[in-house]
Order: sequence, then C-alpha cells, then structure tokens
Amino acid sequence: MARTTTRDIRAMKTAGTPIPMVTAYDYTAARLVEEAGIPIILVGDSIGQTTLGYENTIPVTVDEISSATAAVVRGSRNALIVADMPFMSYQASVEDAMRTAGRLVKEGGAQAVKLEGGAPVVETVRRLTGAGFAVMGHLGLTPQSVHHMGGYRVQGRAEDAASGMIADAQSLEEAGAFAIVLELVPSTLAQAITERLEIPTIGIGAGVECDGQVQVLHDILGLSLDFTPRHAKKYAEVGQVIVDALCQYVDEVESRDFPGEAQTPRERANSPAGAPVSKVTEMNIADGA
Repeated sequence: MARTTTRDIRAMKTAGTPIPMVTAYDYTAARLVEEAGIPIILVGDSIGQTTLGYENTIPVTVDEISSATAAVVRGSRNALIVADMPFMSYQASVEDAMRTAGRLVKEGGAQAVKLEGGAPVVETVRRLTGAGFAVMGHLGLTPQSVHHMGGYRVQGRAEDAASGMIADAQSLEEAGAFAIVLELVPSTLAQAITERLEIPTIGIGAGVECDGQVQVLHDILGLSLDFTPRHAKKYAEVGQVIVDALCQYVDEVESRDFPGEAQTPRERANSPAGAPVSKVTEMNIADGA
C-alpha cells in the first residue's frame, strides 16, 4: 500500500470519516501504530517531555526531531508522517523555516511539517506551501508559547479571541495549509472553525466535532506514570505492565530462576569429548541452541 497523502486526509473530511492521529518518536512505536492502521503519525515536539526528559517542548532541537522522524519513517509504510518544527526554527524568518522544513523532509523523510501560530506565521505557511512543502497548522494552545500564555490554558473563550482564531484558521487555509490542529479550544469554537473550513481540523482537547483527533501515545497507553492530561483517555496501563515485568525479571535473576533451561545454550549430544570450549560454542550458535 502507498502512504496516506494530504489528498487522502482531505477526502476523509469530505466523506465525513473521522481522522485518528497519534504521536510516535521511534521505530518500535511507529511499527505498533502502523499495525493499528492509523493514517497520520505526528513526530511531535512533545518528544521533549515524553522521551527526552525536558520540562516542556521549548528545548527540543531540529536535530532531535529529524532523528526521531527518520526512525518513525523506517518503522512505517502507510501512514502520513508529519514532523513538528521546533521552537525558534521558523519564527525568526521565512529562510529559517525553509531550512528547517527542508531538513525534516530531506534528512528525516517526513511528508509534511507542522508549525504553531496564526497571523504571524501565515506568510511563512504561504511561502512553504509555495515551495512544495505540505504544512499543517496549529492553533489554540500552542505549547511553544507556554510562557507567553502563562501556562497550559484553554484558549479562545473570550469573544474577541474566538473571532481572531476563526480568522487565523481561515488565513492558514488560504495560505495552503492542508489541516489544522486545534488544541485546548472550547468545543463550540472548534465546531465553528471546522464548519467554516474545507481542510480538516484535528482536535486535542477541543471536542468531538473536529474532523479528527490527535493524542500523545504515552498518554493513551499509560506510559506516563505520574501525569495524564485531562483531555487524554488511558486505553491501557502499559507503563505499569512494563514495571511489573521488570520487577519479575529482577526477582528471577536474583533467585537464579533466569536464565532457565530454555534460555541456556547446550552442547550437542554428539559433541566430541574434550572439544575446545570455543568450538562447542561455535557449534551451539550455528545450531541456534
């Protein structure tokens, strides 16, 4: 099967087919997401908190996103891979944005890039799409602006803020964006934006009326043991399963129950007596013992 394209995503909105999207940051996660048949994978700058141990997304670098994107691309065959453009890799100038997008597509293998913001980035989106890049927008809570916003707060509650977000969404669509993420936005506002746009909206904490939903893989699998955002739903407690498995491993090592017979190399029954250890080992490895 060929990879999902931006045209396919647009067709899903036209057909009224909800669009599932999740994050992934490595080869193994990408393979698992691929098995589930999810059409879009976001290599998000949320890698900062989930994988790299940063306090927020701000320290994430282009090198880190590019490397993670390449791993995700190697682990997937069918999903559309969207790579986040990190903080200050596109805000200073269109030229910076071009270089960043170029690296994420050429080195990382992404099929699309995502950047945050409304009016200030519209011209950047226009230039990127004009140069042939597929661009996803991001409005509402924009995590790279967390300090400016004073924390992770719902956006667009005031009438003027809501009107401004609708205008920003329409401007991003006009500039060529193929989809827009709406994060922590009142559901009525998200619905209003969705109804006004021909391109899909992908919600995260923005209600069910968006054309699709995106979630951080670590949140929905319960891999983050200490915190789950209100907008996320745990579909499994994989983190605790991993801890329990590791505790069992420790117990079996300490009790010498592991490795057992099944995990221990054995000599062949017909191994010549007195054969050098190195020779016996070579035979065992070759035999798969």
